[in-house]
Amino acid sequence: MSRKQMVRPGGRSARVQTSVHTAVREILSEQGRDALTVPLVAQRAGVTPSTIYRRWGDLQELLSDVAVERLRPDTEPEGHGDLKADLTAWAEQFLDEMSSASGRAYIRDALLGDPDGSNAGQCSAYAAEQIDVIFARAADREASVPDVETAMDRIVAPMMYRILFRPAGLDAAYARRLVSDFLDASEKVGEQAGEKPGR
Repeated sequence: MSRKQMVRPGGRSARVQTSVHTAVREILSEQGRDALTVPLVAQRAGVTPSTIYRRWGDLQELLSDVAVERLRPDTEPEGHGDLKADLTAWAEQFLDEMSSASGRAYIRDALLGDPDGSNAGQCSAYAAEQIDVIFARAADREASVPDVETAMDRIVAPMMYRILFRPAGLDAAYARRLVSDFLDASEKVGEQAGEKPGR
């Protein structure tokens, strides 16, 4: 992040971030986006506008930082007993959250106030970490585990494209189809790799 730290800050810095983020969310909820200004956020958060400008640069970068924090998953993905069930449940929830009006707004904010691409990278990392947890569970059950980056390319990337550019008709069936196609393709690759030594 350009003016921000990737890790959560501690001490006074953490208190400032928390109070400013809370102020942004409250103003958005109460008065809407058009009412949002740096002086209003500063007043609500109990800091000076210069504190916000020094730390975030401008309102769009502040909104981007708030969005990245809001897009951070609260919990690990739920376990349902096997790889397909776990990945399907996660993909359905991810699509539902990201395609909601607030999810799309957070995605746009995260990208718009992100001159160096680090916020987009952090949002992508959240999804990759969640998928990695699912795959680690599968590996513990001695299941064949696909590659996280391939899952990002085949499941997350198409969903994000559709959410941002073609949101009509998105539903849980779309997420299930992406997961099923991904796992089928991964299984075929695994079978082909297993056949090679015998040839």
